[in-house]
Amino acid sequence: MSTNTIDIPKKVTTSTVAKMKQAGEKIAMITAYDYTMASLVDAAGIDLILVGDSAANVMAGYGSTLPITLDQMIYHAQCVTRGAQRAMVIVDMPFGTYQGNPDEALRSAVRIMKESGASAVKLEGGREVKESVERILSAGIPVMAHLGLTPQSVNKFGGYGIRAKGDAEAQKLMEDALMLQELGCFSLVLEKIPAPLAARVSQELAIPTIGIGAGSGTDGQVLVLQDMLGMNSGFRPKFLRLYANLAETIDNAVKNYISDVKTLAFPSADESY
Repeated sequence: MSTNTIDIPKKVTTSTVAKMKQAGEKIAMITAYDYTMASLVDAAGIDLILVGDSAANVMAGYGSTLPITLDQMIYHAQCVTRGAQRAMVIVDMPFGTYQGNPDEALRSAVRIMKESGASAVKLEGGREVKESVERILSAGIPVMAHLGLTPQSVNKFGGYGIRAKGDAEAQKLMEDALMLQELGCFSLVLEKIPAPLAARVSQELAIPTIGIGAGSGTDGQVLVLQDMLGMNSGFRPKFLRLYANLAETIDNAVKNYISDVKTLAFPSADESY
């Protein structure tokens, strides 16, 4: 495994991640949806922050990513860009803002960039969204593509299972990946596909790939912050590694606070004016 590193500037850009791939340095991406979390992960040295449409699940409690709106995504992105000084901020384009209407796709992407101050947008799909990708790129807006399991198509797929296990779908994914690179996308997320396929796509492409549930052969990895911190106790997919158990930490802290309030242990004389 390569341990190469490059001199990363004060602000990560599309050029930075391209150089990271060329140097064999893995790219670390994580989601964030608010100022506080963005500030923390940025200070820790994360390369890319994705303002994911998973905010629909994590922040709003929906059962899928479909309900979140463009205005809501822009709000979350505004919060994150205020907290991210070094990391590159990429914003998911929500369902319905780019599928089937290239003009609407461009308007939506322009709004995200102008109103949030983010550095790029991300959208799901291959040849189905080719014209929308072209229109967005024509305005000079960097695009991160997304293939494999595309959560906005959950109703089409009938669930969140592994994608591209069959030869035909794997071939389409490879063709779509090459097309998206040719159009000018600066990177590609590969979600929940067989690890050998993800590694093959990553080797074929000159642009960096970011995996989630796609093995270690991609050029980087992404996880949902609240998931990897153990704040979502009901979500335990195979690809998720827990780096903390904040659900337990928060539970204990709140219970201790409740006890101190009820027993008059808080506030003390030193904590009073």
